[in-house]
Amino acid sequence: MRMRTKMRAKYSGWFSMFRLFLLMCVLGLSSQAHAQANAIEQVAATQQGSNIIVKVTMKTPLDKIPLGFSTSTPPRIALDFPGTGNDTGKSVVDINMSNVRSLNIVQAGDRSRLVFNLNKALSYAMTLEGNLLVITIDASGDLATALTSKGAVVAAAPAAVDNSKQMLRDIDFRKGVNGEGRIVIDLPSKQVGVDVRQQGNNMIIADFSKTELPEVVRRSLDVTDFVSPVQTITTTTQGDNVHMVIEPKGLWEHSVYQSDTQLVIEVKPIKVDPTKLVQGSQGYRGEKLSLNFQDVEVRALLQVIAEVSGFSVIASDSVTGRTTLRLKDIPWDQALEIIMQSKGLDMRKNGTVIWVAPKEELLTKEKLELEQRAQIGDLEQLRTETFQLNYQKVTTFKGAFGLDGTNPGVRILSKRGSAVIDARTNQMFVTDVASRLDAVRQLVLKTDVPSRQVLIEARLVIATDDFSKNLGSTLGFTDTRGQLKGLATTTPANQSLTGTYQGVSDQTGQTSVNKPTDIAYTNAGQFFSLPASGIGGANPASFAVSLFSSAADRFLNLEISALEADGKGKVISSPRVVTADQVPAVVEQGTELPYQQATSSGATSVTFQKANLRLEVTPQITPDGNIILDVDINNDTPGILTTAGYAINTQHLKTIVMVDNGGTVLLGGIFQETEQDTTTKVPLLGDIPFVGYLFKKIGKTRNKTELLIFITPKIIADHMAK
Repeated sequence: MRMRTKMRAKYSGWFSMFRLFLLMCVLGLSSQAHAQANAIEQVAATQQGSNIIVKVTMKTPLDKIPLGFSTSTPPRIALDFPGTGNDTGKSVVDINMSNVRSLNIVQAGDRSRLVFNLNKALSYAMTLEGNLLVITIDASGDLATALTSKGAVVAAAPAAVDNSKQMLRDIDFRKGVNGEGRIVIDLPSKQVGVDVRQQGNNMIIADFSKTELPEVVRRSLDVTDFVSPVQTITTTTQGDNVHMVIEPKGLWEHSVYQSDTQLVIEVKPIKVDPTKLVQGSQGYRGEKLSLNFQDVEVRALLQVIAEVSGFSVIASDSVTGRTTLRLKDIPWDQALEIIMQSKGLDMRKNGTVIWVAPKEELLTKEKLELEQRAQIGDLEQLRTETFQLNYQKVTTFKGAFGLDGTNPGVRILSKRGSAVIDARTNQMFVTDVASRLDAVRQLVLKTDVPSRQVLIEARLVIATDDFSKNLGSTLGFTDTRGQLKGLATTTPANQSLTGTYQGVSDQTGQTSVNKPTDIAYTNAGQFFSLPASGIGGANPASFAVSLFSSAADRFLNLEISALEADGKGKVISSPRVVTADQVPAVVEQGTELPYQQATSSGATSVTFQKANLRLEVTPQITPDGNIILDVDINNDTPGILTTAGYAINTQHLKTIVMVDNGGTVLLGGIFQETEQDTTTKVPLLGDIPFVGYLFKKIGKTRNKTELLIFITPKIIADHMAK
């Protein structure tokens, strides 16, 4: 126990798996249950150039080089010695040579492990010399070469040959719910040596020692269609081992774990977070560790998790069983989840204490606790508390207390609780147990707050652009010779014809003065009349020409009329209203038009129909300060008068939109353009080039109307609202 306390003080940042081995050793999980055939007697380290040579003296020679693995975060090298104890009398060896800091020697049961603590990831090689295991670590970061105890280079480590081979059962690929790819390998036994490592940024290598590959699984799997980071899985045979190459794509991270004879290599996609310098971490935040156990007790694994995590782990008496587990470089909380899933366990966390038990046991215990609390609530003393509401109406709490009768099954009070609401003083008196009174108090604190105010301003812009052009003519002929003879016999000599006299040139080019021209216009016989039309009450301008004989008794009259009108206008309506958050508001202005309608008795009654400008809006302030508006806008005006009454011109918009605070958004618009060309002409004569304009009437109309609706919401500051 003193040794473990000393190691905690000196190496508090180490992985918990090392401290676990020490704990297991102290707790007596070592050689009492299993006989040890070998032992580590001495460890010594020397440096030769960039190589660190570590000599491990064994009690008896090893049959083969021990299996090992390395981790990059944090950088470590671990070697496992099955059936071996620790007779060195120490658990820590300080090396402090180049990038190799120290060596931990830990024992659990009949197994021992050497763990090298490094400054960065390094490669290593091993060779056997009798009862010496020589470990060569290249401290420069290059590929390590196996050296003898004298520092000489050896071609290969003389390991013992084991001709017994086992066959891999199956290799399968599955996709997880979060898009991860799982390669599931069914091993022939728990003792198969597995080495999984990442090579570069686009490859994972897995080697299975002394195994064979059946023909049915000797293939290359293309799993691109599963839409996971894994693209291909290629499994081949290399000598006495099976070699697997996994090729992922994109940003990913992997983890390896084994439960009994099933090995799972999981490749997870990494979601890029631009605010982080290092991408990764799929929801697990614990310190990473590596575990490699063959047929170990589950309770011992939970003790390892407790040492690594710093939490106090309490295991129920019903937590039993043994398992084989191989985890490499994964967070401790993920390792705990894997252990619980494999054994049907669950956990409850309370502060720094984690309680682990079977799921049914936890559910049964929680059910009993709830039943006990319900029984206590039936016996607990009732209390009465008064709540004064300042901003909300007390009647809004009727539903929470089950007093409105709409939904009696939903209420915040217990079955013994009651509430009295006084609308006059805006108070409520609640009688219940202490826990329910606390819930009512929290409800009042959360809801009885002043509502934020919003100013909404809408602008309706109606722009018009009208252009009209009309051109017409009138042509007539009059013969007044008969009329002049009648006037000469009846009119005295000293009287003249009434009318206007003006000088007009006749066909001879001479000017005749004081000729009665009005007679020609008044009594003219018209060939055709196609004058220009008036626009908007304006009369067209006209130009007239009369041609007559020298006796002024025969007239040819031509009148040309033309009108061109161009008008532009803009009408702006700007209703505005202030309302509270999530409270509808209405503002309108306009006219109500009367209509007569028949009643059921046969009489007539007068009803009114609104033709007005109306704004109805419900604002909702979002947590980020924006405003969601439910807007309903009407702009109705009286139209033409019909036999049934006035028609109503309607412009309506209804929508839901989110706007920045103080921002303006164009909700919608209507653009109308009308083009109309009319021609009225005398057949044949109106088609004559140039001259045909005297025999036809031409009209052109261009009307443009555009309706734009803008809205601007603004949150009123609290000090302004007060």
